[in-house]
Parts: sequence; structure tokens; C-alpha cells
Amino acid sequence: MSTTGPHVLIIGAGTGGLCLAHGLRRAGISVTVYERHQHSTEGLLGYRVGIGPTGSRALRECLSPKLFATFLATCARPPSYFNVVTQRLRQTASFELRPTADPVHTEHSVARMVLRQVLLTDLGDVVRFDKTFVRYEQHDDGTVTAYFADGTSATGDLLVAADGTHSAVRRQYLPHAVTRDAGTINIATRIPLTAQTRDLVPERVRKGISLIFGAGGTMGVLHVMEFKWAADRTIKPGVSADDAALLRGWPGLSTDTSADYINLIIWSTARRFPADVLQRRGEDLIRVALDLTPNWHPHLRELLRMSDPGSALPIKVSTSEPTPPWKSSTVTLLGDAIHTMTPGRGVGANTALRDARLLCAHLTRAAAGDTTLVQAVADYEAAMVPYGFARVAESLHRSGTSGDDRMYRPVVGRLALLGARGYFGVTSRVPPLRRRFVDDFHTYEGDQD
Repeated sequence: MSTTGPHVLIIGAGTGGLCLAHGLRRAGISVTVYERHQHSTEGLLGYRVGIGPTGSRALRECLSPKLFATFLATCARPPSYFNVVTQRLRQTASFELRPTADPVHTEHSVARMVLRQVLLTDLGDVVRFDKTFVRYEQHDDGTVTAYFADGTSATGDLLVAADGTHSAVRRQYLPHAVTRDAGTINIATRIPLTAQTRDLVPERVRKGISLIFGAGGTMGVLHVMEFKWAADRTIKPGVSADDAALLRGWPGLSTDTSADYINLIIWSTARRFPADVLQRRGEDLIRVALDLTPNWHPHLRELLRMSDPGSALPIKVSTSEPTPPWKSSTVTLLGDAIHTMTPGRGVGANTALRDARLLCAHLTRAAAGDTTLVQAVADYEAAMVPYGFARVAESLHRSGTSGDDRMYRPVVGRLALLGARGYFGVTSRVPPLRRRFVDDFHTYEGDQD
């Protein structure tokens, strides 16, 4: 499709930025993406992200039909259960999730690096790597120029900040928009799925998403990611002919190294971690995780010991403060660059995708002459800011995501833990409550446009 104005500069080749680039390309709008990392496999590990209906709708509308089908083929086996267990792997609750063949109204288990490779597909002429954004200038003629650390620059009609929580664009454009430390830290680990590690995980846990409510204020989450390909990149038996053909023709299969794995993340209030935890890596970081979980089930501790040291990553959880309205212009923001949220609701990536879909729709109207570019940005921001910060607040208020949560207090914490376990236990045993919980899992309330 031939391109028409405006020309859009996107800073950051993350989930939201790349989705927007695809949507603009499909609409015939000129776009270039600038990414600070030097190559396509840098900067991400293979941790799970859940893509729900909101994210799936955005991907379906922005990607080509073939690439959306490739996205579906690259998803890991969907979860069959949502489980709540104790640190001793005793089951508190287990909710059977609804199987569905609908490609949108379901929960997709996606590895971040795999999703990155899917979204980079067919954008070789659009994405520029090793481009660290430094600053921008807005000009009287309505254009905007981005400057990069290597001395180069690029000029377009709109600059979109998709550069994440520590957005350099946001620092210049909205210096009053700030993020703050949520007070919790995660240690994420990845364990290769082998016959030995598979035997360490109960069947319901292996087939689902499991939240671990540990005594003493240490929490965890465990996912098992099983893909349609083996470690040697051959397609597994039983994969449909259509999916097999898509995967064999997808260049990302040879670029990405993701293979079946167990993702085990532990977290707690930052007070429980060593002061230098964010600088620790490898075996040293795994020892920190083991020190935090002395009373956990031996199988969980064995999984930590067997994790890939290179995959261990400390993450300081951040959250955005509500930002007062600003005057729309030829600079705008999406995803974590404007509304960083804790993982409490697991909707950060989905909200970034929603932003991309919405901004693409408004820019398409501007390209067609139905509105001005700045008005299109204003219409996008008028919708994005309320729902984005609503998700921020809801995520922060989920149990355990704030370091001030009573779960982490010495005496009250034990009561809070019992209360949380009791809530899930009752909810899973009372049919109306169980159905409501499953409905909420499949279609997060307020998660519609």
C-alpha cells in the first residue's frame, strides 16, 4: 500500500511500539522505529506475558492476517488452571479455565522474546537498532526532530514515546510525570523443562498458572511454557499442518532460542532483599532467592537451584503517579512510557497494545483528512489517560504488589496471609463465586474499548 502523511517516529521497539508500527504500515502511513539495543535479541529474556482479549484484538487489527496467525502459532500451551498454592505446594484453590478456540477471547501464554521476534517480522526496513534517543525539538512548521547518541537525527510529523518506564522522551516532554518505587522486588528465573524438572511440578501446577502465597511475606508465581517446537527447532508431533507451515516459514524460529521452560518468579517487599540486589546476577542472585525461601517445598527450591544462571534477573517494581492533563502536540506516549503499572493485574502489555491500536485508528483518520494530526493525538490521549491510569491504580492495589501491603508486616502479615488464602479457598468452592472469578480471568472487567 502506498504511504501517505504523516511520517511517524517511534522511539522504542517494545511490544506497543512495534504493534503500532505494523498498524501504521497496514494503513499506508510512513513510520520508522528507533531502538537503543544493538540487535533484535538483546534486552529481553523469555519470561511469560499473558495476552488477553484486549491485546489480542489489537494484534489482530494491527498485524497482517498471516502474521497474526503466526503470533497464535508461537504462543505456548494455554493454561488449563489458575491455582493458588502454599509455599509447601499444598493446594489452596484451583480454578479450571475455559478452553476456547476463539483466537481473541482467550488467555495466550507468550514468551516476551518470542513476541518480540513475531513483531519484528516484516519490519526490517522500518526498525533502526543501536539508536539511543537523547532529545527532540519541535519546529514551527509542525515537524519534530529526534536526536540520537550517535550524532544522527530524524525528522517526522509525530514523535511517539514507546521507550518504557524510564522513557527519555517523557522526561523531556512531561517532566512532571513521574514514576515511583512500588516497594517490591521480583527475582525472575527460568528453568529448562526436562524430564527431571517436569517431575518436580504437580500436574495441575504444570498445566496452569500458579500463585504461591508463602509464609513470611514471600510470594511467587510459576508458569510452565511449552511451545510447538523442540529445542532443536523441529516442529513437535501433533502440531496442525497450518501451524507447522507457518512456523517453518517464520524467520524468527531460527533467530529466537526459546525452548520449553519453567518460569519461577519470587517477590516480596524490598526490605527483605540485600541492598545491592539490583546489581546481583547469576548464581549470586539465585542464592538470594534461596535465602528468601528457606521453608519452601524442596521441589521449588530444587527448581531454583536448577535455573539457568544467565536468566536470573532482579526487577524493581515501579508504578506511575497520576499525571495532570497536558496540551496535546506532535509528541505523544504509549504503554509504560506514560502509565507504568505493577504486575498485579498482569495487564501492562495488553494496555500498551490497546494504546497502539487506538493511536493507530486516530492517526489513520488524520491521514485520511478527517481530522488534524494534533486533534487525532488529542482524541487518543483523551481516551488513553483515563483507562491507562485506571489500570495503574487497580494493579497497585492487588494484594502483594505494594511494599506497604500488610502482607509484609510481622504480625498483621500472618492474618493477611490467612485471609488471602481463605478468600481463594472459599471462592473456588462456591459455584457462583467460582464462575465469577473465571469470568473475570477471561475478560478483565473494564478491559474493553
